[in-house]
Amino acid sequence: MRKSYKALLTIFLIAIVWAVVVNYPRLDILTGFASKNVASGMFLAGRSQESIEEGDNGFLPVSLSSNKVNLKDKSVSSTVFGLNKRTAVYIEGLGAVLVNKDYVEGMQFKVPQRFGAPKSLPFPYGNLPQKDTVFQEVNYQKLKATVQNAFDTPGMEDKRTRSLLVVYKDQIIAENYSEGFDATTPILGWSMTKSITSTVYGILSRKGEIDIYEPVGIAHWEDDERKQITYNDLLHMNSGLEWEEDYNTMSDVTVMLFQESDMGAMQAAKTLVGKPDSTWNYSSGTTNLLAGPLLKNKFNDQQEYLDFWYRELLDKIGMHSAVIETDLSGSYVGSSYGWANTRDWAKFGLLYLKKGNWNGEQIIDSTWVDYVSTPTNTSDGRYGAQFWLNAGGHYPDVPRDLFSANGYQGQYVFIIPSKDLVIVRMGLMEEPDFDVNGLLRDIVSCIE
Repeated sequence: MRKSYKALLTIFLIAIVWAVVVNYPRLDILTGFASKNVASGMFLAGRSQESIEEGDNGFLPVSLSSNKVNLKDKSVSSTVFGLNKRTAVYIEGLGAVLVNKDYVEGMQFKVPQRFGAPKSLPFPYGNLPQKDTVFQEVNYQKLKATVQNAFDTPGMEDKRTRSLLVVYKDQIIAENYSEGFDATTPILGWSMTKSITSTVYGILSRKGEIDIYEPVGIAHWEDDERKQITYNDLLHMNSGLEWEEDYNTMSDVTVMLFQESDMGAMQAAKTLVGKPDSTWNYSSGTTNLLAGPLLKNKFNDQQEYLDFWYRELLDKIGMHSAVIETDLSGSYVGSSYGWANTRDWAKFGLLYLKKGNWNGEQIIDSTWVDYVSTPTNTSDGRYGAQFWLNAGGHYPDVPRDLFSANGYQGQYVFIIPSKDLVIVRMGLMEEPDFDVNGLLRDIVSCIE
């Protein structure tokens, strides 16, 4: 009996050791995700540790993490059962940076300047209250019920909407927030940030400082077929470069976001597995290649690069709550780490609804709006240039001219030109668990 017990115990211990060895690298991703979320949520968005751990990190296996907050140096260190400690450090102006072996304590970082304060104008051109406006064609009672239905009822967590904002003809006609969030709370847009990166390229194009149809000119691509890849191919996720976008395992995207110092360099090192302009593959690495190494080449120095995003776009359209976080190399994580409050995300959508014109100033050409909302040739009508599209009828009960900035866990800025609508929904649940088509259908039906 005793021998059998010892044998079973030995097998059990071997199984535990094997499980730890196999999953140990994955713990590095897990603790990186946990520490980064807590640091950004607390020090950038001003939320409590408890709310972040119960919300953003409140799913397995991330919820297994133990997070230690250092308020003095604004850092967060996370472990799982004491293993794989990862630390994120908050730097004012840059957000929370996940550090690794390349980080040296006391490292100095350049930070972007901010340009201008909120104007004394009503939303959307400022942050003052709007004049009371009633549209006869809007069924406000139905709209209120529709918006309320997008949120969880007490005790339920099947929708997990944090904010919902509907803007019609420049007027906010519906707005609601879950507990702990309001109109001033910055919320991480995840991949909605890709659409901001695209817009920065649109500004460069309007200024004549880039030809998106030219090859990107990466030196170590010149000896193979990658030399044919253009900015246009990258903007369309149509480069043919190898990339695995899977958030549930150790894939290219999780390694990039939670281990790499220079995120854009990772995609630049990948080989071709398809043909440029003929092989669509969604890739956050592609966006970070655009946002980091390639974009930096368009500026004289790091400060110019950092400032451009705010001076020419975010602060210019009044997105003063917005922060784009950087990686350890000082490159904007243009794929994933853009923050803004819900009203400021709506301003971004309105810029596109208005064909790139903001209160009389052309920020991007109207042709760029057409460009990003035209399907790339290999996406089945689902994707343009860092924007998602409804051209192929993905949302069957919604106008086909809808295009949107979409983010992980259900962040959306929907632009519907034919209805003069911008709809922002931020949350922790996405398709198919959250009925996006139903929400959009019901909101559109409120306007006769």
